[in-house]
Amino acid sequence: MEEQVTEKMVIRASPAYCYEVLTDFERYPEWAADIKAVSVDERDEQGRPFVVTFRAAAFGRSTSYTLRYDYSGAPSRLSWAQVGGDVTRKLDGSYQLDPSGDGSAEVTYQLIVDLKVPLPVFVKRRAEGRITHTALRELKARAES
Repeated sequence: MEEQVTEKMVIRASPAYCYEVLTDFERYPEWAADIKAVSVDERDEQGRPFVVTFRAAAFGRSTSYTLRYDYSGAPSRLSWAQVGGDVTRKLDGSYQLDPSGDGSAEVTYQLIVDLKVPLPVFVKRRAEGRITHTALRELKARAES
């Protein structure tokens, strides 16, 4: 069963800078605590990472998933769809980056998760909330530093 989770946060950095941080996938292990390794498997015709594989810590174990990125909304939107994963059937999402008027960015993170392993609903919701909250908090720390 898949569900969508949405969380917003204001980051004291421009939307353009936040976008740069988000699309620099190879550097994720430097600032995203749960990301252990990143591999850019394919680039698009403009040289941007198109298919990216992540190894992450999740549910007390190591997990891998591969995402295909969509740059059609660039630079105000970055979206992706999962094309492979060992624990997840679906890990699709997006970041929407909007100016907040003072040079900051209002970042909206949407995530749709469907796990291969059934979990109690409250455990799944807690995990989804942790993923979105942690991702935004870590993006904020990186972009504002």
